Amino acid sequence: MSQSPHQSLAKAIAAGVNAEQSVDNHNERLRTSIGKVVCVGRNYAAHAAELGNEVPKTPILFMKPASSVVSIRSDVVRPNPEIFGETHYEAELCIQLSTDLSMATIEQAQQAIGGVTLGLDLTLRDLQSTLKDKGHPWERAKCFDGACVLADWVDPQVFGNLQNVSYQLTINDKLMQDGDSALMLFPVYELLVNISHAFGLQAGDVIMTGTPSGVGILHAGDQLKLTLGAHEWQSQVR
Repeated sequence: MSQSPHQSLAKAIAAGVNAEQSVDNHNERLRTSIGKVVCVGRNYAAHAAELGNEVPKTPILFMKPASSVVSIRSDVVRPNPEIFGETHYEAELCIQLSTDLSMATIEQAQQAIGGVTLGLDLTLRDLQSTLKDKGHPWERAKCFDGACVLADWVDPQVFGNLQNVSYQLTINDKLMQDGDSALMLFPVYELLVNISHAFGLQAGDVIMTGTPSGVGILHAGDQLKLTLGAHEWQSQVR
């Protein structure tokens, strides 16, 4: 029996890529599978508090382009700090869709998830603050090349209903962020439904579901480790 394009994409997402592939080829494959990256702001109350922001009553959404995506297998590259200021890390649970979603139900959202992984939403915090103070959009602080770092996709069935998924970011052997999807203000399925009622989602789109507390500055030479259950990825900052 032949597979539908959606079935094939779901298997490709969960399968990841061969470890022998070059990083450049991996990055290219990663980007071409993605239409857009939808990010969720302030989805953990503790993170909203650490930045002095109000806890939202509905999901706060913004986007990153596919051109911002790189693999965790690459070094994490900061824009020149002398020009752009500090780059902050934000570790997040990420999902990729294997089917289109529009005006979805909870059941449709659940069935649309093709892969789960961790990602880093990198932010030029000084620039973001300056743009916010002026009332300007702050895509320049969130959408630069390399601003969305993604690990390898994992079969979503490993994580059940995604309601109790724990994950960690360690920097230089020190635990910096300890996330748990049980603490999300807007759980994963609810997020997908909400987003799909705001605008259509397509197979391949990625959703970064928000970061827990503990965000901070990246420094050259930092050794990063992302842990999602039995899965672990490492990278370094330059």
